[in-house]
Amino acid sequence: MKPVPSILCIGGHDPTGGAGIQADIETVTTLGGRALTLVTALTTQDTHDIASIQAAPAAFFGDQLDRLLGDIRPDAIKIGLLGSTELVPILQRLLQDFGGPVVLDPVLAAGGGFDLDGSDLADTLVTRLLPLASLVTPNRAEARRMAGCDDAEQAARVLLNAGDAAVLLTGADEAGGERVINRLFETGERTRTFEWPLLPHTYHGSGCTLASACATRLALGDDLVGAVEQAQRFTWQALKRASRPGGGQWLPGRFA
Repeated sequence: MKPVPSILCIGGHDPTGGAGIQADIETVTTLGGRALTLVTALTTQDTHDIASIQAAPAAFFGDQLDRLLGDIRPDAIKIGLLGSTELVPILQRLLQDFGGPVVLDPVLAAGGGFDLDGSDLADTLVTRLLPLASLVTPNRAEARRMAGCDDAEQAARVLLNAGDAAVLLTGADEAGGERVINRLFETGERTRTFEWPLLPHTYHGSGCTLASACATRLALGDDLVGAVEQAQRFTWQALKRASRPGGGQWLPGRFA
């Protein structure tokens, strides 16, 4: 029997379960992987927005990473919310030695508007982690912020040229009409367009779900385009099954 792939999910804890590490665990498990987790930050939040964030101490985080990797080697890595640039050198060392698929989800702002881009985090992601990733999954606002461009598609090309990572530019944050348009930018000027029906609500955790699904599909052996397509399909279905347990955003239903 084929072994279950392990996906190392690195991100923050969201008490609502809509995003962050819990979103990663639910996604990876539903898609047939095993989630290994490292928590970068604790947050005070509800379905409306984040109120505050407490980053994990860098030394403690590094010790846990070393302890984990001394026992289990992951088949893929997904990186989400960092919470502090102090964790970046530790992650940079991890990725330099890894050699497998790495999906970077650049979480720079919460869905409710709370700014998570402290201490030049966007620039640090571009210069130190993006060159070591396989795929980066920004929405249009994140891409513009990371690249310093007003045009989102030009920003995606800037990010593409910053390393070897393909760029999946998602469009739900600025969707107009009845369709969401996502574009995959690959080296060699290859671009693929994916269109999905626009769903009626605002959602919390869609980006985490998408990035974790991409990492899991890559760990399962899909090629890049296949992984991206299947991850989008899974995410769209999870949003279609979403519920609203609180008074704010809707939370994905990730269990098929």
